[in-house]
Amino acid sequence: MSAAADVVIGVDMGTTATKAVAYTPDGQQVAAAQHGYPLDEPEPGWAVQDPELILTAVLSAIGDVVTEVGAGRIAGLSFSSAMHSLMAVDADLTPLTGVATWADTRATLQAERLRGSGPGLALHQRTGTPIHPMSPLMKLVWYREQDPETCRAAAFWVGIKDWVLQRMTGEFVTDHSLASCSGLLDIYRLEWDPEALQRAGITPEQLPRLVPTTTVLEGIVASTAEATGLPASTRVVVGAGDGPLANLGVGAVRPGVAACSIGTSGALRVAVEAPAVDPQGGVFCYAITEDRWVIGGAINNGGVVLNWIRDEIADPEQITTPELLDAAASVPAGSGGLIMLPYLLSERAPHWSGLARGAYIGLTRSHTREHLVSAAVEGVAMQLALVLKSMRAAGLDIEEIRATGGVTKHSLWQQVLASVFDTRIDMLEEQEGSGLGAALLGMYALGLIDSIDVAADITPVKHSVSPRAEDVETYQALLPIFDNLYTALLPTYTQLRSQADLLPLTRGE
Repeated sequence: MSAAADVVIGVDMGTTATKAVAYTPDGQQVAAAQHGYPLDEPEPGWAVQDPELILTAVLSAIGDVVTEVGAGRIAGLSFSSAMHSLMAVDADLTPLTGVATWADTRATLQAERLRGSGPGLALHQRTGTPIHPMSPLMKLVWYREQDPETCRAAAFWVGIKDWVLQRMTGEFVTDHSLASCSGLLDIYRLEWDPEALQRAGITPEQLPRLVPTTTVLEGIVASTAEATGLPASTRVVVGAGDGPLANLGVGAVRPGVAACSIGTSGALRVAVEAPAVDPQGGVFCYAITEDRWVIGGAINNGGVVLNWIRDEIADPEQITTPELLDAAASVPAGSGGLIMLPYLLSERAPHWSGLARGAYIGLTRSHTREHLVSAAVEGVAMQLALVLKSMRAAGLDIEEIRATGGVTKHSLWQQVLASVFDTRIDMLEEQEGSGLGAALLGMYALGLIDSIDVAADITPVKHSVSPRAEDVETYQALLPIFDNLYTALLPTYTQLRSQADLLPLTRGE
């Protein structure tokens, strides 16, 4: 590494795009590039992607940044990835399936069956991963029960980052962070869990080699060098999951400081120094490094809810999402008694059930489109408030919340979150949480910074948003109603699920 190599590229492999962002050790962004890819839904409940398209996007984004910065300044690459992905590959690591993402709910019935049992809670407490169709464990149970032919053909089962790194470096590894959100890892021993593997129907030999998130892979293969413009000697830090890295990227790495991120989905997490799961199984526990973990909960439905309203209720050619939010800002807290359960992609925390479906409750002829939008924002915020309640019930002391993600740039989201949480929200100058987190982890692994704790000092607060007292009172009255609606509608969700195959979205020919 030359003396001039002072930049690390954080490569953030998200749900619909990969963004490569180059940073210096003082947290200054010097270049960025993004390339997207589709999220396909070939059957109800499926949410899959083409791994080759993701690899192409990764290489293209890195190449664009290298062109702008210059290869000589690049000290290394470090990776972040959307969590809970899974695909089958053959002995040559050629994909046999698409990548099943976190949003894939085909394993709902398998998850509900296990989640309702004593062994399910014990697995959650041991692996840190809730029993939910998002998890690779439950996806593997689905494959074992519904697609035994693929199981017989599969030499290995991998996450998307594992596969991309193997293609780029030739090394077949998975990091402790993504392994800790697979449902297959004992987070206390940092070894594959025998019971989880037995339920999944696989052996340890069918999974990549476990390594710490700070592991440095020494070099890239010739095709990667050619595609990116980087030398073959470029060092690659394995990295971690995008959720834990978002905490690092927003400086929420010390106890009591929570990170709230809302993009397509959303999450609330706080850093701790040792793994733990609450007795009720309301939160997850995933690794950042060997001595830093995050506890919290993720929700499936964040910005995707407003995108759906824009596309299906409004006219996307006539109005943008920010314009919808601007108009909805005039609606008083509580949306005139209208509540939205924003479960368009089912839901995760804190109930961890794949059965949930979206609904508007309390809809009247007096409600306008602005009320529908306002209720959607409030619904997402109240779902996150339930996560915050579970975290506090687990004994976590949340003193500060730092927000990131494209959704939170709008003032309506900021104000609603602050009032629903009844906590000040600190908005940051830096909005690329996971990308910066990956870069900082890479700098630590490569010896460019002494500790990941520097993240708290290089992510300045742009401004803070305080709760509105009158709105807090409204939301505190509505939150128990919102929470109880899930329980009240659970029998209906179950009945609808049983009828799903009989109720197609479109008429046949």
